[in-house]
Amino acid sequence: MGMRVTTASVADESVADDEKAGFRSGAVSRTPVPVEVRPLTGRPFHGLVESHRLGYVRISTLKADAARFSRTAALIAREPLGEPQVGVGVQVSGRAVLEQDGRRAEVPPGGLALYDTARPYDVDCPERFRTHLFHLPRRLLGVPERDVRHASATAVGPEEGCGPVLLPFLGLLAASAHSYPAPVGDRLAGSVADLFSALIAQLCLARAAHEPGTSNEHLVHRVREYIGRHLGDPELSPERIARAHHISVRYLHRLFEGEGVTVSRLIQRLRLDACARELARRGRTAPTVSAVAQRWGFADPAHFSRAFRAAYGVPPSEWRSLRNDDAGRSGRQPFEER
Repeated sequence: MGMRVTTASVADESVADDEKAGFRSGAVSRTPVPVEVRPLTGRPFHGLVESHRLGYVRISTLKADAARFSRTAALIAREPLGEPQVGVGVQVSGRAVLEQDGRRAEVPPGGLALYDTARPYDVDCPERFRTHLFHLPRRLLGVPERDVRHASATAVGPEEGCGPVLLPFLGLLAASAHSYPAPVGDRLAGSVADLFSALIAQLCLARAAHEPGTSNEHLVHRVREYIGRHLGDPELSPERIARAHHISVRYLHRLFEGEGVTVSRLIQRLRLDACARELARRGRTAPTVSAVAQRWGFADPAHFSRAFRAAYGVPPSEWRSLRNDDAGRSGRQPFEER
């Protein structure tokens, strides 16, 4: 069931200013988390809140004049039994500046930012604006609290990271949330939780990459493990690896600048090594060269043959005939890195 609250009911001049101020805060406080509202203009303040529930996700659309919204420690203390929520604000129009944990995120129209309702934050909207607010229980995201802290107060633009996928989806969801029956809403809420978890992972990685002294060795290790697990998939590519780790392709290539090998070359080298090992094995039912190539991700036999010869100096069929079980210990090693 939806909810709609507007300040229009207190626009009458006969209503006292303190009553208007109370209603302003009350209207916005009827979104999932209470906040204090302070108008930034000398004119009468106008605002509208529409809210709908989609499973365990509360979706609110807030339209208002320029104002500062504060989630204070005092407001948080009044809710000792309240469940911590993670919020994502999608800025439809107007600008917003989110501050939390000493960080400041400037959110342009079309962008988004994440925040944690369990800790104080401020949002300044210096002009009339419209924003979609998505709130869901933090525990349902399945991510550590420290990751939520690291990801909060970080803006994502429409062309950054998860932005091209997440922003259109959230915009459509906000516009149609009222129309879904409960079973569909529950499933969509699960999709929102998964996407927010991916967003937090992306923001944590991006922040770690820009913090002085932070090592990227753990991420390089994870990427190498991922490549090893998916080596036989012919669709394995830098683009797919970047998506799986919630980072950009450009950042993925930057990670491997210090590794002495590009990501694409690493994939090919590991595939060729795997093929060489398998072709060197002796057995009564040895697979064909073509079958070995396909098993390790080479969809084009001609490309495989050229790449293998360039690495080992002989065609794969000749490699098989020359090798025995122990020959791999003394044979030529491909792709020597200098």
